[in-house]
Amino acid sequence: MTSNFSRRKFLVLGTAAFSTSLLLKACTTPPAEDGATEEGATPEGGAGGDTIKVGILHSRSGTMAISENTVVDAELLAIEEINAAGGVNGKMIEAIEEDGASDWPTFAEKAKKLIEEDKVAVVFGCWTSASRKAVLPVFEAADHMLWYPLQYEGQECSKNIFYTGAAPNQQIEPAVDWLLENKGKEFFLVGSDYVFPRTANTIIKEQVTAKGGTVVGEDYLPLGNTEVTAIIAKIQQALPDGGVIFNTLNGDSNVAFFKQLQGAGLGPDKYPVMSVSVAEEEVRVITPEYLEGHYAAWNYFQTVESPANEKWVADFKAKFGDDRVTNDPMESAYIMVYLWKQAAEAAGDAYDLEAVRNAAYGQTFDAPGGTVTMNTNHHISKTVRIGEVREDGLFDIVYETDGPVTPIPWNQYVPETKGFACDWSDPAKGGKYKEEG
Repeated sequence: MTSNFSRRKFLVLGTAAFSTSLLLKACTTPPAEDGATEEGATPEGGAGGDTIKVGILHSRSGTMAISENTVVDAELLAIEEINAAGGVNGKMIEAIEEDGASDWPTFAEKAKKLIEEDKVAVVFGCWTSASRKAVLPVFEAADHMLWYPLQYEGQECSKNIFYTGAAPNQQIEPAVDWLLENKGKEFFLVGSDYVFPRTANTIIKEQVTAKGGTVVGEDYLPLGNTEVTAIIAKIQQALPDGGVIFNTLNGDSNVAFFKQLQGAGLGPDKYPVMSVSVAEEEVRVITPEYLEGHYAAWNYFQTVESPANEKWVADFKAKFGDDRVTNDPMESAYIMVYLWKQAAEAAGDAYDLEAVRNAAYGQTFDAPGGTVTMNTNHHISKTVRIGEVREDGLFDIVYETDGPVTPIPWNQYVPETKGFACDWSDPAKGGKYKEEG
């Protein structure tokens, strides 16, 4: 069931072909009267219709819109390309968008709507782990399918989610190792106050201690809060002579944090910041003058040198404008649509979710950031990179693994999950089992 796939096979010439190919159903489209259905669709969605309905569930509004609007663009671009090339098993993809509005109960409500009312074959969505945790019970209760594009804290391996962002051993852990070797042994941890930063920092504390470093402080802001003065004062007190700042802030908080950090004289020469939720789009919004010289850990940067990336960046800019940038979450969102497409084609029916799950294992894709492979633990193998923000807002890649790194969902630094793994291809193992040895 493994497929080797070239993205370029699906590219078409001309924006006109794209614009006529995408079937995009607005969230406010009224239902048809008298039991009638939209042309080409069946009442239940299912395999009998001429289209395949998919859900897109991201924050189009609220504090997370700064980041999530960009991944929607990437997902819609992938859908346009797939439709222009003939769709999935000859059927066009119909995208149904919902706005999670940076509110976790709203995410759960919209997920339920997409599954129960819209009868989608799959949902592409979420950014924060709080939103993912909110929708997880919905997908598990319905035995449905979410594809999730963001790097995250791990410590989860659901049958109903495919994770195309980095697990901690593909982002957080390599970043800590690089910092310890190149920037210092004293760390201050700052993050937004929800599950991802707190779990990530639990991992970081265990890893830093195991490697001979010290965490001298740790502080959190409510998501969306911009009152960062107190945190910066704590950093100055805990690290009077400089040290490493590991940043897991999300959303608008990053704007205030980096501006006030610079205003307080805490520059990257003595206070290098390593971020795991700041990419090219966030740099563009915050502006490079506040971020130049700081670092981010991702699997993809726009500056990756490869034919696949050059083509993707050119196609994205042609669609959305020369002033736009690409970034890691966008790449993960883009490739997850293609990985799902390949699995759905291999399964023969996009609505046969169990067949699609089984067909996803081993799927490979020539991604802009390098070849990726879907593992039986529902995570993908991918290359790890660290970048330094430069004057033009892009990243100089200062570290890169030799090739794709195998994902480890259950963290091996945290005592409670050390020795555990995930394998959904084996019913005796499933989401969490103890490895031998």
